[in-house]
Amino acid sequence: MKLKKDFYIRENVVQIANDLLGKILVTKVDGKITSGIIVETEAYNGIYDKACHAYGGRKTDRTKVMYEEGGVSYVYFCYGMHYLFNVVTNKKEVPDAVLIRGIIPLKNKKWIFQRISERSLKNGVLNGPGKVTKALGINKSLNGVSLLGNQIWIEDDGILIPQNDIIVGPRIGVDYAGEDALLPYRFLVKNIDSWI
Repeated sequence: MKLKKDFYIRENVVQIANDLLGKILVTKVDGKITSGIIVETEAYNGIYDKACHAYGGRKTDRTKVMYEEGGVSYVYFCYGMHYLFNVVTNKKEVPDAVLIRGIIPLKNKKWIFQRISERSLKNGVLNGPGKVTKALGINKSLNGVSLLGNQIWIEDDGILIPQNDIIVGPRIGVDYAGEDALLPYRFLVKNIDSWI
C-alpha cells in the first residue's frame, strides 16, 4: 500500500527516518518498475541542523524543494558523481528531509543490475545513497516529484523491523557540521536475514 500524505507531514523527521526502514521505495522509469526495501536512512532536521542544506533558513534553487509540504522528493547531485534521493517531510516551509542510504533490491532485479553491477551488493544490500539512485534510475528529473504519484513512491508492505534490530548512530560524511555531526540521526537495519 502506497504511503499517504499524513505519513510525510509529521513533525518529527528523526522518527520518520526510523519509520522508513522496511518500507519499499519504488520507481517507474522509462516504463520499468523497480524497487528496494529501505534498510538505511539519515534524518536532516531543517534550519536547526548544521548538516542540513537548509541550515539557518538557506533557500536556494537547489534547496527550495525542501520547503515544500512533505511528500515530495529532493534529488541533488553530490560531488559531481552521484544523485542522492531524499524524502521531504513536515509541513510547508519547514525544510526537513530523510536521505535514503541503503536498500535491498526487490522487484525486477534484472533491470536493477542492468543499471548497477551486482558486485555493488554487500551482503545483499546496496549500501550507499549513490548506489540506491543508480539502481532505481533516480536522477534530477525526479526532483520535486510527488511521492503520491506514479513515478516514484514508497509502499508499506507490512515489513516490521524490531527496534533492537536497528542501529542508531551519527550520520556519515558530515564532519563539517561540528557537534551536529554526532547527532544520532542515522538508522541502519542489522540482522537482515532474520526478518526478510
